[in-house]
Amino acid sequence: MKLPRNLAEAAAREGRQPWLTTVLPAAVAQARDRWSLRTGEPFQPGGQTAWVAPARDAAGADLVLKVGWPHPEAAHEADGLRAWAGHGAVRLHAAHDSGQAYALLIERCRPGTELSSRPGPEQDAVIAALLRRLWVRPPDDHPFVCLEQMCRRWADDFDQAGRAAPDLDPGLVRAGLALFRELPATAGTQVLLCTDLHAGNVLAAAREPWLVIDPKPHVGDPAYDPLQHLLNCDRRLQADPRGLARRMAALLDLDPDRLLSWLFARCVLESPGCPALAEVARAIAPRG
Repeated sequence: MKLPRNLAEAAAREGRQPWLTTVLPAAVAQARDRWSLRTGEPFQPGGQTAWVAPARDAAGADLVLKVGWPHPEAAHEADGLRAWAGHGAVRLHAAHDSGQAYALLIERCRPGTELSSRPGPEQDAVIAALLRRLWVRPPDDHPFVCLEQMCRRWADDFDQAGRAAPDLDPGLVRAGLALFRELPATAGTQVLLCTDLHAGNVLAAAREPWLVIDPKPHVGDPAYDPLQHLLNCDRRLQADPRGLARRMAALLDLDPDRLLSWLFARCVLESPGCPALAEVARAIAPRG
């Protein structure tokens, strides 16, 4: 069974080779039988947590089969796609979760060109327009994990692992972790978030100009959602972090100071082993 390069590398890092050799082949075979699919070779380099390949069902529909290992951030991808119902994101055709693996049958984007191939300012505008559509109010009985819980877990993991940020003053690290824990609880609005939206997860499509793939839905502060896009804009972020953050805040009608606080906190968490993000954190650290 051919594996996407990124998935094989991630499995090796995380010790999931047994999952690749036993669970994944069985889960793919079961999905093919369950939905009467013919699948092609997986997309390369592929994702880091899932096997993703083109597929056609018995009626000849052009689809994508995604089979991945369970992980907390993506636990409700299918629920998020159902909630968005194709408005700005790919449509979900079917889903199955065995506990050991999840399988999604989703709309295929053609031509499928990544938004990352477009100039930075165009990426900003597309990302902002998509986020405005994705930020819907979830129902009261929604299954999604709250952003506050995710941020608390990330900050606790940082502390418990004893991660060092040698390029940052310890006081800045403490301030960043405190903000990462505190900001979710002070949001004035709670919406359905994508949390992993960047230009590599937005594809050109026929049904709409651009569609989101691979969301990791949570519920919480909309000011958190532009962060992954900002972090992926390496050169622009390093050259003018305040200007880039304020540009995205304006496009999204967000409080620019709140977005900068979120960016500072996230850069602190990502700074171990990444001097560039440590530099960004220093540049935008809250005064005082």
